[in-house]
Amino acid sequence: MKLSVIICCYNEQATIKQVIEKTKAVDLGPGWDREILVVDNFSIDGTRQILQQLNDPEIHVIFHDRNLGKGTSIRTGIANMTGDYFFIQDADSEYDPFEQRKFTDKARATKAPAIFGSRILDGEIKSQYWRTLMGNRFLTWMHNFLFGHHITDVATASKMVRADVAHSLNLVGTSFDLDFELPNKIALAGHDIVEIPINYDPRTYAEGKKIGWKDAIEAVLIMLRNRLGFSPVFKKELQSSRVAE
Repeated sequence: MKLSVIICCYNEQATIKQVIEKTKAVDLGPGWDREILVVDNFSIDGTRQILQQLNDPEIHVIFHDRNLGKGTSIRTGIANMTGDYFFIQDADSEYDPFEQRKFTDKARATKAPAIFGSRILDGEIKSQYWRTLMGNRFLTWMHNFLFGHHITDVATASKMVRADVAHSLNLVGTSFDLDFELPNKIALAGHDIVEIPINYDPRTYAEGKKIGWKDAIEAVLIMLRNRLGFSPVFKKELQSSRVAE
């Protein structure tokens, strides 16, 4: 089997090289091959220059010619993947690449259509901000209520999805909304999500954290749109007033 690791980055000069090196160092287990797809979303801090210097057949770097949002970066990775599964690896230090082995072990054992890393299964989620913790609890409850799932951490960034499932979902998200569109449409397609516990080392906004309260509002609108056909009239305004990744 083959894993396509999608690393989306926007202004991650301080961490991108380390994340790539850690990803390359992961032993995925017997029977697994890997490709690394790095999608740069028009970084302006020197990240692109670091990526331009890479010369590794395992790594495929894709440069967006303008900032198109994290969701678009993930969809770019999916469109270019050749693996049996894709795995979303953030380019910062919050999620440890070495935990990818947990996902490949689970996929080999279960052939699950989707495997999410839960920051809650081993205890309460770590958070630098109370509002982030409460927001995640609410969004997880809302997803489970609307889509009939029983997951614990809908907002996790560590998501692994089988390629055939991913290509069937017609994903359209362009920003952080895709983090919620993905589980929503997995549920609507009749698939379950398997969760495994992961570690999480949250960073502050001063350290580069980008997601905020506008993304939470957008997540609610995306759930309503996906479940009820509700058109999120504020989506364009929210997207135009926030920083994309």
